[in-house]
Amino acid sequence: MPQSSLGIIDWDDPKSWDETAAVNAIESLCRTGSAEVPVYDLSTSLRTGSRTLEAKKCFVAEGLFAPEIVADCRDRDILDAAICVRHHRVVTFLLRLTRDLREGRKAPRVLLRRGWRLMRAEPAIVSDAVNHGCTPMTPRAAEEFLRTL
Repeated sequence: MPQSSLGIIDWDDPKSWDETAAVNAIESLCRTGSAEVPVYDLSTSLRTGSRTLEAKKCFVAEGLFAPEIVADCRDRDILDAAICVRHHRVVTFLLRLTRDLREGRKAPRVLLRRGWRLMRAEPAIVSDAVNHGCTPMTPRAAEEFLRTL
């Protein structure tokens, strides 16, 4: 597993996840309505098990790695839309920090450093998502768009 400068697993590094397994699970979810997915304890950086995820009509995949799988999902004909929901980067920083502190994902200093790094990188992150085929939208525009699907 990739390590951050703080000596902990860097969950923001694409090498920290299995892209093929993720797309296979998404395909299973789309075609059968269920998939076995891993469960992680981010505070300890460990996989703690798995669970069955079920979707009746649709689902939304989100996160820093979602753009990485757009092409593969499109090739498998399991993608309706690829959206990059974006706020002002300070708003994203505050929302992410609040969630991560509430959920006790890591020590506060780790969350602050990670959040600051991601806030500074946000324009590049959005640009990368667009380069992978995502359409950037505000949360309100994304909500309106998803209602049309």
